Amino acid sequence: MNTIRGLMDGPLGVYARTVLAVRVAELRRKASQRDLGASAIELAIITAIIGLVAVGLALLIQHVVATKKATIGGL
Repeated sequence: MNTIRGLMDGPLGVYARTVLAVRVAELRRKASQRDLGASAIELAIITAIIGLVAVGLALLIQHVVATKKATIGGL
């Protein structure tokens, strides 16, 4: 869990939080307008997918850097 915390503190975390905040704000706006049709459901699904992709990419990059640490340090 410490790994995720470190990722969310950096630029990727700021970007992910910003994108998520925009999507949640749009979803709340639509909910207040009683527009909870298919577009709101699509928005929620797309937001979840974007979040999962962002976390997945961050973990992949961190894993690659950790495994290549010796090579990177030798440069």
